[in-house]
Amino acid sequence: MLWLLLPLHFSGYAADLRVLLVLSGNEAPYRTFATTFRQNLPADIHVSTQEYADSFSDSGRQIDLIVTVGELAAVSVIPHTGHPVLATMLTSFRYAELANNRQPGGELSAIFVDQPWGRQVSLLRAALPSRNRIGILLSPGTDWKTEQLRRLLLDRGATLVTQVADSSGTLSGDLERVLSRSDLLLAIPDNTIYNSSNIRDIILSSYRHGIPLVGLSQSYVNAGALCAVFSTLEQLAAQTGAAVIAYAKSGQLSGPQYPDSYSIAVNRQVARSLGIELPSLEAIRNQMDKTKGGEP
Repeated sequence: MLWLLLPLHFSGYAADLRVLLVLSGNEAPYRTFATTFRQNLPADIHVSTQEYADSFSDSGRQIDLIVTVGELAAVSVIPHTGHPVLATMLTSFRYAELANNRQPGGELSAIFVDQPWGRQVSLLRAALPSRNRIGILLSPGTDWKTEQLRRLLLDRGATLVTQVADSSGTLSGDLERVLSRSDLLLAIPDNTIYNSSNIRDIILSSYRHGIPLVGLSQSYVNAGALCAVFSTLEQLAAQTGAAVIAYAKSGQLSGPQYPDSYSIAVNRQVARSLGIELPSLEAIRNQMDKTKGGEP
């Protein structure tokens, strides 16, 4: 990662930039993000941290830029400040909603936590090229730009199978319907569906149907998903640091970004149980790079 090699002081720099880092809590993931973020900044960018976003106020504070970490922080800050805000660890879908609530004239950008559809499709075709019916579960009223996903899949010889989870019923029926029509189930970062209450049942149901689940993180793979492409906290924090350095130099936030760097994880035990022969991680990544699937 190029920005890790940057010297601590360089020309064209807005010295003494004051950054307020607002966390969604003091749990380990947020602390890890904050530590890595600070490590990727030069000494003349000054960072103060607020761990509990629900008590946010910028009244009387000297702030040049606010960086929010997680959804709660973004929700607590974006509608209530006129300072420039860089939102991180936030899905592209949630960002689009919150962007409508920012204060007039307030500069806003983001580094998304979710992976671009092109990268997801490249993983699916590299790891599971014979699985051509890609199922997803959606919450009612959400817009995950699935038409873009559908087009990308069609270009690669696959089809998209969508199922809206009926909010008036149980998830199990909708899950059964999508699994019965799919060759794999692609998880999306929709907390209404993929949450701690549901994830175990989703993994077990997909396993019973012989349908692999492509997850969202290393934790998903550890829990029984077949594979996942994701960005680690360290990767996201480093990219955020680079964005803040760019802001210090230009005085402007760049547009919203998907993660630049990514990681891949596979569960070989699940693959064996489902009778699936997965390529090596190196082969998967090489295939993704050939199709430019690693690009955001």
